[in-house]
Amino acid sequence: MEKRMKSLCRRAKRGDREAACEMLNTYYQDIFAYLRRLCGSRQDAEDLAQQTFLKVWSSLDGFTGHSKFSTWLYRIAHNTYIDWQRRGPGGARNYPDPWWDECIDTNPGPFASAADRQLAQRLYEAVDQLYDDQRHIVHLHYYQQLSIRQTAKVLNVATSTVKYRLREVLKTLRTKIVVEENEPGVARTIPVAKGETT
Repeated sequence: MEKRMKSLCRRAKRGDREAACEMLNTYYQDIFAYLRRLCGSRQDAEDLAQQTFLKVWSSLDGFTGHSKFSTWLYRIAHNTYIDWQRRGPGGARNYPDPWWDECIDTNPGPFASAADRQLAQRLYEAVDQLYDDQRHIVHLHYYQQLSIRQTAKVLNVATSTVKYRLREVLKTLRTKIVVEENEPGVARTIPVAKGETT
């Protein structure tokens, strides 16, 4: 995949619109989902995704290939979100119930139940209450499935910092979410969000 992306990137730098469209089609949903989780609004996420890809096209010459294309792309998306947050919206995110319904996969598998959906909703809510630096790490590493090294590059921090923050996040989430494991016959799985894979 990465080799293909670097090839598409070279072609897009030369003005190949077909290559640019393929790159957009490959990453748009992932970038949109990442930004949607951060800002909570479909409209804002669409605007931020558009800004992200405009920045990508205008700075393709700056992509040297020293990191994965996806890492570079997520870094631009992250910075676009941070810039947007500094300009005003930021602050607490109070999402309505339909927001959680959209986040949680409606077809997560045969073992899913209403209890699993409630647990997933509580997990999303708990993640949204984390400090920004912790929340960004969770979104990138767990939801977007970036490696620890990629997450560190996107956030411009050391890998040891990512590992430390992940440990702290897990401790925090464990205290916020209490799961009753004594209920017989119930598989405790958390459904993945739409567009994500396990």
